[in-house]
Amino acid sequence: MPMPSPSWSRINSGASIANVARALYIHWPFCLKKCPYCDFNSHVRDRVDHKAWCNALLADIRYEAGVACDGPLESVFFGGGTPSLMPPQLVETLLIEAERLWGFAPDIEITLEANPSSIEADRFTVLARAGVNRVSLGLQSLNDRALHFLGRLHDVAEGLQALEIAQDNFDRVSFDLIYALPGQTEDAWRTELERALGFGTGHVSLYQLTIEPNTRFATDVRRGVFDPLDNDPAADLYAATQEITHSAGIPAYEISNHARPGQESRHNLAYWHYADYCGIGPGAHGRRDGAATLRHKKPENYLHALNEHGNGLCEARSLRPNEQAGEALLMGLRVVAGLDLNAFSHRFALLEEELVNGDKLKLFQKLGLMWRNASRIGLTPAGMPLLDAILGELVPAELVGA
Repeated sequence: MPMPSPSWSRINSGASIANVARALYIHWPFCLKKCPYCDFNSHVRDRVDHKAWCNALLADIRYEAGVACDGPLESVFFGGGTPSLMPPQLVETLLIEAERLWGFAPDIEITLEANPSSIEADRFTVLARAGVNRVSLGLQSLNDRALHFLGRLHDVAEGLQALEIAQDNFDRVSFDLIYALPGQTEDAWRTELERALGFGTGHVSLYQLTIEPNTRFATDVRRGVFDPLDNDPAADLYAATQEITHSAGIPAYEISNHARPGQESRHNLAYWHYADYCGIGPGAHGRRDGAATLRHKKPENYLHALNEHGNGLCEARSLRPNEQAGEALLMGLRVVAGLDLNAFSHRFALLEEELVNGDKLKLFQKLGLMWRNASRIGLTPAGMPLLDAILGELVPAELVGA
């Protein structure tokens, strides 16, 4: 049977999914400009009342701590939107309150997403003093024409200056790149990626351009403004990405995320291992105590809910065990290390045959798309690009709400 190579099985391969990090996600919804590919909950506003937002986010943190009071926190993640637009004092105030309510693990990971404009980069020193110890920088490309196409406000020189400042201020730095752009060749991507890996960060996130519904790019494609890259050349770029990052000692540990040993994002691993986490801020999702939570998306509605009810919740819905198992499977199979079916059976009180289609699993093993090692299963490098199609066949319909 196909087995994972060492680089595809080293991440937490023996860890129980029940012994996972506790995490807090804080969403800052504001941006200077809406990127044409972005379907995240982000909004452009002429003015932001930082005092009102500080009070609202503090109230929401206190509400969540009253519901999910176990600690200490292993990770905090400021996402967006553009969290690097937050005043550093606001970041510090939220961290102080989170530590008071939950406590912080001694080696807590505190990540903040940042855009590489010079104004935001100047804040890195102050943010580091406030407690942020990991930055995820949205470089997106090392090509000025590509940055213009992607609607970014920075150029390559500004992005690299921000990266240098980040590396001077934080022990852990990650950055994002988007590839499989219209007309992008394998040679061009290889050159760009090899240059990017030369900057020496311990983590990179490499995303294929996806045309998401309700984005400007979706409208552009519908109107014929540009054509997305075809599937076959995009698959070639994915294969080249795996080859180059593996050779550079920064292999994939999740379908789009690559890290040197020990530099994996603990916060994102909490999601992929289906750990409990609290999510606050407009549009933030959470999973805690067997419930799925969702905050109001529109900033004004979120603030109104806080004023009326003391929290920003739009929905808090108890999940049935089979729903939780389905979500956990869909998340866990994104990770190179795979997941432990025996642990899942105990966690969700379901038999193995209720978790996965055994015949399909054997077929995918035979095709070299999946591996099995005792009760542990996962996707091979050949199977990762086909993740969505495999999940549709492998995970029973009753676990995914079909």
